[in-house]
Amino acid sequence: MATFLYKLGRLSFRRRHLVALIWVALLTLAGVGAASAPAAGNSSFSIPGTEAQKAFDLLEQRFPGTSADGATARVVFKAPDGEKMTDPGNRATVQDTVKELSDGSEVVRVTDPYRAKAVSKDGTIAYAQVSYKVSGMELDDAAKDALENSAQDARKAGLTVEIGGDALQAVPHTGSSEVIGIAVAAVVLVITFGSLVAAGLPLLTALIGVGIGVSAITGLASALDLGTTTSTLAMMIGLAVGIDYALFIVSRYRAELAEGREREEAAGRAVGTAGSAVVFAGLTVVIALVGLSVVNIPMLTKMGVAAAGTVAIAVLIALTMVPALLGHAGRKVKPMGEKGKLLGRAKKPATPQKPNLGTRWASFVVRRPVAVLLLGVIGLGAAAVPATSLELGLPDDGSQPTSTTQRRAYDLLSEGFGPGFNGPLMVVVDAKDSDDPKAVFAETGDEIKGLKDVVTITPAQPNKVGDTATITVIPGSKPSSVTTENLVHGIRDAGADIKADTDANVLVTGSTAMNIDVSEKLNDALVPYLVLVVGLAFLLLIVVFRSILVPLKAALGFLLSVMAALGAVVAVFQWGWLSDLMGVEQTGPVMSMMPIFMVGVVFGLAMDYEVFLVTRMREAYVHGEKPAQAVVTGFRHGARVVTAAAVIMMAVFAGFIGSSESMVKMIGFGLAIAVFFDAFIVRMAVVPAVLALLGRRAWWLPRWLDRALPNVDVEGEGLRTRTDRGDENRELVRA
Repeated sequence: MATFLYKLGRLSFRRRHLVALIWVALLTLAGVGAASAPAAGNSSFSIPGTEAQKAFDLLEQRFPGTSADGATARVVFKAPDGEKMTDPGNRATVQDTVKELSDGSEVVRVTDPYRAKAVSKDGTIAYAQVSYKVSGMELDDAAKDALENSAQDARKAGLTVEIGGDALQAVPHTGSSEVIGIAVAAVVLVITFGSLVAAGLPLLTALIGVGIGVSAITGLASALDLGTTTSTLAMMIGLAVGIDYALFIVSRYRAELAEGREREEAAGRAVGTAGSAVVFAGLTVVIALVGLSVVNIPMLTKMGVAAAGTVAIAVLIALTMVPALLGHAGRKVKPMGEKGKLLGRAKKPATPQKPNLGTRWASFVVRRPVAVLLLGVIGLGAAAVPATSLELGLPDDGSQPTSTTQRRAYDLLSEGFGPGFNGPLMVVVDAKDSDDPKAVFAETGDEIKGLKDVVTITPAQPNKVGDTATITVIPGSKPSSVTTENLVHGIRDAGADIKADTDANVLVTGSTAMNIDVSEKLNDALVPYLVLVVGLAFLLLIVVFRSILVPLKAALGFLLSVMAALGAVVAVFQWGWLSDLMGVEQTGPVMSMMPIFMVGVVFGLAMDYEVFLVTRMREAYVHGEKPAQAVVTGFRHGARVVTAAAVIMMAVFAGFIGSSESMVKMIGFGLAIAVFFDAFIVRMAVVPAVLALLGRRAWWLPRWLDRALPNVDVEGEGLRTRTDRGDENRELVRA
């Protein structure tokens, strides 16, 4: 592989004009496609195989035209102090609002609070429910504007009016902090390279790669039902890995120049060595992201595949466009040790330079491996302690900032009707195979009434045929509580008994039941996902490092960092530590897909640093150095660059903490803190300590396996032999 990439790097350097033109053309085509494609909103949310999804599908069949998955809005009214919603003036205002809402072309029905008995016991709060034909992502702007305008008219009459439900889905924004993250990355690159040109190359290539990836996602969003979160994730990961991959290529190029090689040769060797690490690091990220499809949640699969595509583009750009731009830059990119005009030229020292910080740190770890290992493991273990209190759920209006009308409507409904009113359960009774459907409907209602935490239930509402009915159940607890989860399971257990007696199916659905099913599905998929992703990456790393213990150590180190990162997420978003600093207005359960998502993404990113750092150690060991000295050599060449890469990746991820979308905010924080733990504690402390303790055993591989594995030559041994032969031939010609 090293030889192939070496040739690719030299070809890209020589044909730099053509290579740059191809990538710019691809960016232009993707941009035109995105601009001309129809806009798409948030992705539809379906969970194949869950009971809640089966109930939705049944409703579509048995209650045609009711739009079971259509958007809903709850317009909540509160009377001024000293007044009631039943007062004639307030009643007239509400009825005018209901009439105004009913005129919408996409509206199926609007409930009158006074006919539906949707007025609180104290008479101060009432609500009207609006049901639409289409889902929230398909609802046009005119319908949303009409909803907001009707509320504004009622406010002018003196009522407090807020709107909840999924009809008002706002497109998330990341704010200025995303730009700050890129600015921090630029500063780190300038400090690392000491040159604006060298620092600008990784930024430029990363932005081009992200531009192509996000534009492609935007262009395909409508056709493939990709939501806004999909492109946000692709941008987040694409920026981080794009900058890092280019950083490693440029750094190796400067190191090759410092050894006296010509620029084209240096570009070829940089792509042949660092590029090999980029390929395998990118493969681990792609495996982890594509592996999310095993969960069988379409939205998560689409997010993973789209992000994986952006990572693949970043790898291709690092291997081709980076050497092409290095050719364009010429002598403006200085050899390692020389600084540009920005920081001043470095004079060649008269005496040998003192060891750099990476060398000094690695030497310390090699001398004190046990102490460093224990300190690192204990520290990460302490950070992981909050993860033992992890509670999972999906965000609802109760997790929205208090500044939003959705959250204020949620609070008003809790105040007037109880906390469980925001998470009603819909029970679907399929009595098609029963002898007496009406009796089954009545029996089901009686069974549910006897369950704990049920406040009220509505009478069964049968369809026209009379073989299926819906029953609405109002719990006594809030939607995200364990008590409500127990109630859902209690209804399902009661339904199993009814099924045995009457052959009727009792299914529980609604947003609350769907959230519970999603959480359970994700929990069940976590272990198979870990086995698949870690197993494939473990095999890949055996090929890269030609070792058993090094990949095993890499996987165990990843588990430490991801558990510590989950602990930090729980501490901030569930316990509320540093919540003001992070802009977390409402604490609550951690998003149910967060653990499996972090496992996938963090594993891929963790293997990036493992590959980049340890391949340098492997290279030194293969070239004859002792194991301890190889660790120090790896740090001498790689620690500065890996540190810069980690800081850049943390800055990019942290930039998304400013997002208005709670899921994006949590992902940004979780990935940033995970990179910190993995890069600076696991890879910089635990890894060299373990390698120092293992010595030569770290690089042991059974002979039969060594013969069976393909030789990918990540260390570039073939390039060294090739260059040595070339040097000998040149000497013979001169002679």
